[in-house]
Amino acid sequence: MANIKSAIKRNRTNERNRLRNVAVRTRMRTFIKRAMNAIESKDTEQVNQAVPTALSEIDRAASKGVIHPNSAARKKAMLQRRVSALSNSSLSAN
Repeated sequence: MANIKSAIKRNRTNERNRLRNVAVRTRMRTFIKRAMNAIESKDTEQVNQAVPTALSEIDRAASKGVIHPNSAARKKAMLQRRVSALSNSSLSAN
C-alpha cells in the first residue's frame, strides 16, 4: 500500500482507468464476437449490420488507448478478410 499522498491519488486514478479499459475491451470483444457469428452463419443482412459496428468499436478502443493502433488494424483486417472470403465464396457458389 502506498504511503505518499500523490501515490495514493495515482492508485485511485489507475484503478478508475483500469475499470474503464476493461469495460471498453469487453464491449469491443462482444461486438467482434457478434460479427464473427454473423460471418459464420453466412447471413448477409446480419454481416452488413454487425461488421461495421465491430469495426467502429475497434476504432473507439484504439482511440481511447485501450488497445494499440496496430492491434486495432490487425483485428479490423481479420474481420474484413473474412467478410471478403464470405462474399467471394457466395459469388462462386451462385
